[in-house]
Amino acid sequence: MNKGGSDPSLADKSAGEKLMVEVACALPGRQKIVKLAVSPGTTARQAVRLSNIAAAFPEVDVDSAPLGIFGQVLGSKGLPSAEQYEVQPMDRVEIYRPLKIDPKEVRKQRAARVRQSRSI
Repeated sequence: MNKGGSDPSLADKSAGEKLMVEVACALPGRQKIVKLAVSPGTTARQAVRLSNIAAAFPEVDVDSAPLGIFGQVLGSKGLPSAEQYEVQPMDRVEIYRPLKIDPKEVRKQRAARVRQSRSI
């Protein structure tokens, strides 16, 4: 028996297995989804790099952009960071672009315009 107590034939089997995942990026006016096969243990950030999606979106810094899995931002709400999260079969890794303006600020500005239009 080997050190880890695992069956060596299982280790050989899993070494050749690949997981199918998608990497998605969207900007105003264009989007792209890349399907790829990755090895077990591949992190979300590694999957993005392996997808080569940066070639289609050179304006997006894939090394620092926030990432998520099906709308859940990695590194928040108790989820591991993009560098720690190991992708699972059929995951869709999403690349998020930075916000140009804080949504709270947009609501404040809209409310101020409504108040101003009512006072006229």
